Amino acid sequence: MQSRFEHISYLVSAIDRCIGQLEREEMEKQGYKGAYAQYLAALSRYPHGLTPSELSVLCDRDKAAVSRCVGQMEKQGLLTRNAEQEQVYKAKLVLTPAGKQAAEFVCRRAQTAVEAVGDKLTQQQRQTMYEALEYIASGLEKLTREGIPQE
Repeated sequence: MQSRFEHISYLVSAIDRCIGQLEREEMEKQGYKGAYAQYLAALSRYPHGLTPSELSVLCDRDKAAVSRCVGQMEKQGLLTRNAEQEQVYKAKLVLTPAGKQAAEFVCRRAQTAVEAVGDKLTQQQRQTMYEALEYIASGLEKLTREGIPQE
């Protein structure tokens, strides 16, 4: 019999793997890397921009990974840094018109995917699922800060 730990670990890993694969496949259609998908979607919700540090926290990604992607996205003309800031790492990242177009594509495809896999869930089931996932995530985050209690 599978333990609860194994079950949740497997499901979360499978979801993460599939999302990553879908991001790669969809972004390749646009000529971009899959890693851009989350950053584009996040930046699209903040028209005045986010700092790389804020983007890192919002997307729950390592600052170095964000920095690499941001540099690539900037070179490809998807985003720009707010020129008002003197320090590059504190400058707000803002989507360019090409970035906004790519973000719209990402958001549209993500919405289609969510609808395709969640079409059998009721609103109550969806709400319960999100509440349970939020409870588990916050509990695990607490354990990563404080450690697993001693037996």
